Amino acid sequence: MPQGDKSKYTVKQERKADHIAEGYEKRGVKKKEAERRAWATVNKDDGGGKKPGGSGRGRSTGNPAAHKGGKLGGKASAARPAAARSASARKAAATRKRRG
Repeated sequence: MPQGDKSKYTVKQERKADHIAEGYEKRGVKKKEAERRAWATVNKDDGGGKKPGGSGRGRSTGNPAAHKGGKLGGKASAARPAAARSASARKAAATRKRRG
């Protein structure tokens, strides 16, 4: 399989890459670079293209790239007043305590 060949990826992986690339393009990344980053993310999440031996059921991906966050994270929370954040924290702590 030549480098860059996408024939060994599942339809779900292709959809995932398209969706990720769209997100990058919306943020101003050039199309070619967005696609490169999207496929790198799919590879990181799923360990590359589909593997021989069955439908692949029962093997979950940890989706590590989906949990990375980024420089956009926390803006909504930071925009709220300290009193509101504190009240939310108290409410969450009470809920956790109640549920055990």
